[in-house]
Amino acid sequence: MRGVVFDGKQARVVDDLEIRDPGPGEVLVAIRAAGLCHSDLSVLDGTIPFPPPVVLGHEGAGVVEAVGPGVVHVEPGDHVSLSTLANCGACADCDRGRPTMCRKAIGRPGQPFSRGGEPLHQFASNSAFAERTVVKAVQAVRIPSDIPLTSAALIGCGVLTGVGAVLNRARVDRGETVVVIGTGGIGLNVLQGARIAGATTIVAVDANPAKEAVARQFGATHFIDASAVADSSAAVKEILPTGADHAFECVGNVRLIRQAVDLLDRRGQAVLLGVPGFREEASFLVSSMYLDKTIMGCRYGSSRPQRDIALYAELYRQGKLLLDELVTEVYPVEDFAKAVDDAHHGRVARGVLTF
Repeated sequence: MRGVVFDGKQARVVDDLEIRDPGPGEVLVAIRAAGLCHSDLSVLDGTIPFPPPVVLGHEGAGVVEAVGPGVVHVEPGDHVSLSTLANCGACADCDRGRPTMCRKAIGRPGQPFSRGGEPLHQFASNSAFAERTVVKAVQAVRIPSDIPLTSAALIGCGVLTGVGAVLNRARVDRGETVVVIGTGGIGLNVLQGARIAGATTIVAVDANPAKEAVARQFGATHFIDASAVADSSAAVKEILPTGADHAFECVGNVRLIRQAVDLLDRRGQAVLLGVPGFREEASFLVSSMYLDKTIMGCRYGSSRPQRDIALYAELYRQGKLLLDELVTEVYPVEDFAKAVDDAHHGRVARGVLTF
């Protein structure tokens, strides 16, 4: 079985992976497509520490091949989009509808894979860069079979994170103003989340002018090329003189986190989606916070995947949510190195690997 394995030094495509059968409450999924997300790249460069060897990938879609005892909501042949939340469903946070806060869903890698008799870790309880993977039943969300799997793959991370940050965490309301710093895969989904929520002024900020057209396609009403202005904050203030109701930092740069906070209007919210190094620190003027401003973390769009993935799939079918337009390039898994290089150099909004 083919898959992408990171040994702690390099990632490469192998063809001798093995995977165990699904156990109770588990689902075996034949992966058809998987998006290459910044989080996968962050494992490669050490920004996200993860024990090797590990099978990468966490943004996938495929077809159910087998289910373990007790699984009744999906069956072989169903098309599914996978989430990374292997939440328990029984703790206080799960009971409150906050599965992203379930402690069993965070940082507890299993080892359903093996290679040459040696176990390999599973990234984000998912490992979508493999021909087959085993996930907890709660992670497999049935979707209509008419949605292309290359597009459906992106729902499980980029869409849940970006759109969810707008609708679930920030709860952007109609008529409000939004600034989105960084228009990669997450930023584009924040833009379309703001559009769906009914924000009236949506300002995208990016240092790559080539991203303007796609940013506007996803919902930006204004675009600021940060590489062409001396002060992008001043450029934003020309559009929003009193500041924004919501500012989303989607890059993971502490300087831009400060910028997001500084761009807020009274009662504004800065939502942090980018992932800096785990030991990096950001600063802000404490005095500014007494105007009821808020700095918000956001994990995985504060999502409830069984609800949200189904919702976003339906919004796609209604033409309200863009998925196909997120897919810039499709690569066979053997071209993983090229997909990584394209992502590093900003040539793609999202590259998708296929099996």
